[in-house]
Amino acid sequence: MTTFYYCTPEWLEESARIYRSNPQAKEKLKKLSGKMVYRVKAEPAWGIEKDMFFCLFFEQGELIRLELVSKEEGEREAEFLMGGTPQTWKKILRKESKFITDFMLGKIKLEKGSKIGVLAVAPHANNVVDLLTSVELVFPDELSIDEFEQYKANMTSFRKELGV
Repeated sequence: MTTFYYCTPEWLEESARIYRSNPQAKEKLKKLSGKMVYRVKAEPAWGIEKDMFFCLFFEQGELIRLELVSKEEGEREAEFLMGGTPQTWKKILRKESKFITDFMLGKIKLEKGSKIGVLAVAPHANNVVDLLTSVELVFPDELSIDEFEQYKANMTSFRKELGV
């Protein structure tokens, strides 16, 4: 399994590619429709100098978009915008905590959309986590000093290039 770094375009592109090529994954999410945008709050110790946003748009299980977006685009396009710290998202992606639990405890904040709407799509959260972890995912706090410096340089470069 190829390794990808958290919050990078490559991670999202490969996750989308794998999902689109997997009929069983699509079947599991066939009832999911919605435009979710996730805010990963700034965490300079993780090389995330300012908030990052990525979108996950579905229409009856068909993955429409999975990519980094600007704050403005995320706020404009989202049906649901949810924000949390990188550490909170890591625990969810590592399956150490559940999305619905962290949402109900306020660790994940609803910034746009209705709570009832989020609760309607929440039963799909485990399958969404599976989609986002279909690759080996490495987080910044797991990197050596040299790897972390490369990660930060890459982050600066693609954020400037993509305007995210």
